[in-house]
Amino acid sequence: MSLVAAGCGSDNSSTSSSTPAASASTSTAAKPAGPAIKVGLVTDIGGLNDRSFNSLANKGLEDAKSKLGITGRVLTSKSNSDYVPNLSTLAQQKYDLVIGVGFLMADAMGKVASKYPNTKFAIIDVDATGLKGKPTNVEGLLFKEQEGGYLAGYLAGLYAKDNKITTVSSVGGQKIPPVDHYIAGYQAGAKAAYPQVKTLNGYSQDFVAQSKCKELALAQIGQGSGVVFQVAGQCGLGALDAAKEKGKLGIGVDADQAYLGSQILTSATKKVDVAVYDTVASVQKNAFKGGTNNVFDLKTNGVGVGKISADGSKYQAQIDKVTKDIIAGTVTVPDTVGK
Repeated sequence: MSLVAAGCGSDNSSTSSSTPAASASTSTAAKPAGPAIKVGLVTDIGGLNDRSFNSLANKGLEDAKSKLGITGRVLTSKSNSDYVPNLSTLAQQKYDLVIGVGFLMADAMGKVASKYPNTKFAIIDVDATGLKGKPTNVEGLLFKEQEGGYLAGYLAGLYAKDNKITTVSSVGGQKIPPVDHYIAGYQAGAKAAYPQVKTLNGYSQDFVAQSKCKELALAQIGQGSGVVFQVAGQCGLGALDAAKEKGKLGIGVDADQAYLGSQILTSATKKVDVAVYDTVASVQKNAFKGGTNNVFDLKTNGVGVGKISADGSKYQAQIDKVTKDIIAGTVTVPDTVGK
């Protein structure tokens, strides 16, 4: 929901659920690496302007258009009720691959994929083996968000300890697995670096309305939080704005959000764009594996942290060491809040 290299994803290309977000044409500069397939992308309700999760997925599609010579189309979802018609529209139009962006689309994906067994589907943040109806034409694109969250939390803990900050916090969108993976890792990392630190967490129940996340973050800052981690897509930009407004630090999510300003300590990243691109390439190469999952983690460079600000730069060596420890398995990162 998590998860844009700054500025990717076209802010002006968002469309209604029945209109293409970008021209459905291949790049004239592209040299197809395989058949000129058609790929459709369905956003979740966060939309292309979230500067993180959906925008990153769109970047992956744009990269595939320019480098692989494929045709791409994006349908945006304004509400959960758009998921089934959007996925169905692309399947009916004989797209070779239809990608759903996000956990909230799981039920819709199971329903539509079962109805169109000859279409290849992929879904981000959902275990394909657990979909309703057990369709064998869906590949799940999963991330170990907790590993990136742990690194961000460890950095927050080190900073808090050195600056006599008693509390760090997180603002989630909805309480769904990919959001909680991030938060669980963040809290564990902060405690590992600074056992005495207090952690606060809240959910806005929204991935769009920035005012809701800003209100939560301001309340957390009022309770002593000196570092706020946003895990709420476009809504979470409000939490980062609250940190800036109050002279505190923020941590971005999914994309490297350092471009928002010096108040961004770092970002917990996951390479949704790479997952989308790789999946498109696998279909082109006839290597798509429906009914299975492709998991992206620290070891495969599928998750991590973005640029570390001047406030946290002196901790880089410690973050590098923890990264190696997680990859080696000497540090186990929880993926459930409260454990």
